[in-house]
Amino acid sequence: MSEQEISRRDLLARSLAGVALASVPEWYAKRAEAAEREREAGRPKKVAANDQINIACIGTGGSRGGFRQGLGDTRHLASKKGVKVVAVCDVDKLHRDEAAKSFGADCTPYADFRELLQRKDIDAVVIGTPDHWHAATAIASMKAGKDVYCEKPLTLFVDEGIAIVNTQRKTKRVFQVGSQQRSDKRFRLACEAVRNGRIGRVQRVEARLPNGSKGGPFQVRPVPAELDWDMWLGPAPWTEYIPERTHGSFRHWYEYSGGMMTDWGAHHLDIVQWGLGMDGSGPVRVESQGVLPANARGYNTAVDFEVTYTYPENIKVIAMSQGENGVRFEGDRGWIFVSRGKIEASDPAILSEEFSAGDTRLYESNDHGQNFLDCVRSRKDPICTAEVGHRSVTVCHLGNISLRMGGRTLEWDPREQLFVRDDEANKLLARPYRGPWKLG
Repeated sequence: MSEQEISRRDLLARSLAGVALASVPEWYAKRAEAAEREREAGRPKKVAANDQINIACIGTGGSRGGFRQGLGDTRHLASKKGVKVVAVCDVDKLHRDEAAKSFGADCTPYADFRELLQRKDIDAVVIGTPDHWHAATAIASMKAGKDVYCEKPLTLFVDEGIAIVNTQRKTKRVFQVGSQQRSDKRFRLACEAVRNGRIGRVQRVEARLPNGSKGGPFQVRPVPAELDWDMWLGPAPWTEYIPERTHGSFRHWYEYSGGMMTDWGAHHLDIVQWGLGMDGSGPVRVESQGVLPANARGYNTAVDFEVTYTYPENIKVIAMSQGENGVRFEGDRGWIFVSRGKIEASDPAILSEEFSAGDTRLYESNDHGQNFLDCVRSRKDPICTAEVGHRSVTVCHLGNISLRMGGRTLEWDPREQLFVRDDEANKLLARPYRGPWKLG
């Protein structure tokens, strides 16, 4: 039996010996409830007409293909006090008409987001487009004076994130990235416990992601009459229409997304960054092993993979397409595993003991959408800013670059946001936009 197999068996044995909770301890939940009551007390009981937030959704998604994150985010915001949805935009007429109808007669549908952004009465936008459109629409929205709630993963490649961050700093718009796990009590408790040394010195972190998808070759089909295919592609390379490239399965195509590395990885590696206190930084080395499909006209993002990142103090972070979906922090005195369904630890005291006055406490949000709306009104930073979202998805992009370069070790300078003495790798930090679209 190999040392790796022994290590994995030992980890399994220890995990079974831990304490698991479906939710956070009662003391932690009560603290969150008290904080939310305090925030609610500070919100206006009645929202004046001039304090109403008018929002629009760019990229609604809909019944064709089943992907409708933008619509879901917008509905969540619309359920809050003092919010009205006045416009929606989608390049698929079926989707935009469905969305407009769901928000009532005062909601106007648009086929081109640039027309929507000309409206002076729109305060904020929700961006739920495929990933390759996030940067262009987010930057245009901020320049048009709109606050932005943009779905994760924030970008398609690293230089887009740099451009988004620079635009946000210049325009001072409120920008929330849809990394909703930061507004989940379980993930916050896990990160606070790690940051306060309850598992000792962190040695290893596992970000356990689903496997990617295999598929293809797929057939070229006629473009549906309701879909503006040229606009759907936007800055991405031109290709003939293949239904599997769009809607619910676009994430499996490198031209538009980054597979599971940027889908679930944007969630879990974001929590890794938070737990390690690396929101404004990142790893210093990356190497990988994995399988990239080679099908013509088929999915082309990684299927099975293991990416190893080295952080300062030699902390190893492993993004792997195996194991129970979630994040596991391992220290020299214990471990914590957290997912959307539970939080568990090697020792009950790690989770059950209350924090003291001198302990590190993290930004508290228990509703990602409400946090965005509160910040639109207060002009404070939300829990997942453009900078935070950019840095987290950069970790994902570094993994995909390593995979596409055959797994070779790459040195990364998080301050300069460049690979060290590696021109070949640095060329993959950006991609050309198809005209007439330009970054920024």
